[in-house]
Amino acid sequence: MKLAYLMNTYPMTSATFIRREIEAIEALGQPIQRYAVRVWDQDLVDPRDRAEREVTHYLLTGNLRGLLRACIRELAGNPFGVARCLGPWFGLSWNARNGLVRPIAYLMQAAYLRQRADADGITHIHVHFATNAAAVALLAHLMGGPTYSFTAHGPDEFSAPERLSFRAKIAHARFCVAISRYCQTRLVGLARPEDHDKIRIARCGIALEEFEAKPRPNLGNQLLVCVGRLCAAKGQALIPAAVAALRGRFPDIKVILVGDGESRAEIEAACRAHAVSDRVVLQGWASNAEVRALVASSRALLLPSFAEGLPIVIMEAFALGRPVISTRIAGIPELLDDTCGWLIPPGDGQALERAMEAALVASPEQLDAKGAVGRAKVEDLHDRRMLARTLLQLFGAAVAASHALEAASGALGTGRAARPALGFGLMGLMRKSRALLADSIVRKTAR
Repeated sequence: MKLAYLMNTYPMTSATFIRREIEAIEALGQPIQRYAVRVWDQDLVDPRDRAEREVTHYLLTGNLRGLLRACIRELAGNPFGVARCLGPWFGLSWNARNGLVRPIAYLMQAAYLRQRADADGITHIHVHFATNAAAVALLAHLMGGPTYSFTAHGPDEFSAPERLSFRAKIAHARFCVAISRYCQTRLVGLARPEDHDKIRIARCGIALEEFEAKPRPNLGNQLLVCVGRLCAAKGQALIPAAVAALRGRFPDIKVILVGDGESRAEIEAACRAHAVSDRVVLQGWASNAEVRALVASSRALLLPSFAEGLPIVIMEAFALGRPVISTRIAGIPELLDDTCGWLIPPGDGQALERAMEAALVASPEQLDAKGAVGRAKVEDLHDRRMLARTLLQLFGAAVAASHALEAASGALGTGRAARPALGFGLMGLMRKSRALLADSIVRKTAR
């Protein structure tokens, strides 16, 4: 089988787990073609992400002429395929409520993707996130392109699920991946009853072989590290007030925020308001190696989020033997409990302060014990090599089922093998019409 991954924006600093997933699958001997809708508009700090950008084929970025040509070719050469996807396309567009330009762009991208996948010999496409890239894969499939599957993560996907047409995307997919039991439950609630068996759990994985449990920092260490995009959903704006409340008892307290985003100004203002600008450091984005070094140098990872799927950085902290402070939301309690960290209600500033204090007063033995439990959990559930084997099995089953269906349909004259006889295109229709007309004239003349 020949597989491709399709993403909306790839690679990007906050989504290195996709690259690691692809690497793990390729390490098992299965090459992956990378497709993405657009290039990330920010600098990539990790050299492996920069290398990924060079081998990714983009549907939209710098490809307007290609999209226009693909659209014309699809209309002329595959009118029945285009017609087949118009009903679902209208449904997707109606639910999304995002005007007319974007839906038309999705249709053009689907035509381009179908043709590109055909040229590359792709038999199945896997999509990360159930957003526009999943819509493009669905439409390309209905045009006659490869089968597809997708991984849903949350939380943004579930904030207004009706706009993403989950029901249709699951119905047409060969299978869907949920990264947690929580995510699976949400998908089951959005799918048709007959599609519930399509929804499978395959937990995100990390490159565990790159992480070694580190010796605990010195006893006087009062460093906490928070990793993630600076945005309202991550809850970093709560940190300055908690640091201010704890500073009297812990004069060396320091929190490093790794990442950047739209909440930077708000967080900086909160730091000034609470006079902790010297204690809360906004580091900006960092490479994977730099993040590992910072987390390893801390007492604990801090992640006071309001909305998450199941953060990769929690897995990474556990792999380094560091406990975690985070919130009781979505899939996080499936990994984090009081044996390996501190779970708090989202948005509760006092609970955040108490959890940070608990991490700062914990003995070395307590920190070691929590870190060891976290490491064991990651080894058991989130090794990317295990994820790669699970996904390969799902991909193989999907492709085998497609081949069996095509063989059965071909025997009846209705499968993909028969499609060229039906979908010979606009030029073919014109040639066929001329031939029929000429034959009719000849017959009448012969009489």
